[in-house]
Amino acid sequence: MEGMLTDLQVAVLGGDARQIEIIRKLTELDAKVYLAGFDQLEQSFTGAVKERVEDLPFEHLDALVLPVAGIKATGEIETVFSSEPIYLTREMLKKTPAHCSIFTGISPPLLTEMAKEADRKLIRLFDRNDVAIYNSIPTAEGAVMMAIQHTDFTIHGSTVAVLGMGRVGMSTARVFHNLGAKVKAGARKSEHFARAIEMGLTPFAIDQLPQQSESLDIIINTIPSLVITPQSIARMKPHTLIIDLASKPGGTDFRFAQKRGIKAILALGLPGIVAPKTAGQILAGVLTELLKDNNLQ
Repeated sequence: MEGMLTDLQVAVLGGDARQIEIIRKLTELDAKVYLAGFDQLEQSFTGAVKERVEDLPFEHLDALVLPVAGIKATGEIETVFSSEPIYLTREMLKKTPAHCSIFTGISPPLLTEMAKEADRKLIRLFDRNDVAIYNSIPTAEGAVMMAIQHTDFTIHGSTVAVLGMGRVGMSTARVFHNLGAKVKAGARKSEHFARAIEMGLTPFAIDQLPQQSESLDIIINTIPSLVITPQSIARMKPHTLIIDLASKPGGTDFRFAQKRGIKAILALGLPGIVAPKTAGQILAGVLTELLKDNNLQ
């Protein structure tokens, strides 16, 4: 049937609540799904069977779905639905058919190396623009949640700087603007200045952050390089809150912020924390479309 995944064999290895939505979508589309690392999952899905990872039929798999973090440096796969550790080995990957694709959010060095050695296609969902744009919505809502939890003043009427006007920055700036904050957008590119003005924000150059810092109540960073420097932190008001959404290690001098008594939070993986169902549905929708398009069978 058109649009279905009938006869496709997919193994879902470990993960968190986001994987539940992936399993649900795969079974709805009539894929044959094997679950490893889910022995404590009470929910059952028609068309999905639980297996020990060692017992998976690797020779017949069309796709492997890993958690968003991929695997650890030891080969261990994180899972919240099992008390027993599970591992992905080079031998397991080499048993899969040549057309088998490996899906992950990000790809740590070991996973990249293993996929290359086995000559298997590795698909990093978090590298995709569509996933990043969809994920910017729960990320922005998560930033609002953190701002409320860690301040004693309203967002409405506060002065907020959003650093970076990429996918996450734009969504975050829009949400805080709509809540009544006075939003300043830190940018480098001329088109981002133009976009900020179009959105009703006040743009400023990133290198002018030290001069802007005195007026800010909340700073939200999305740039994965050091932009919130000691020079900026030294001029912040004592109540200023820094929420760093950039990938690890963030773009803040956390040591200096702590020394100055400025609260700075590295907020990683917000979609999976604040809205795991939505985050899972985003991944499930993109993943199943890729499976259809790639015609992996």
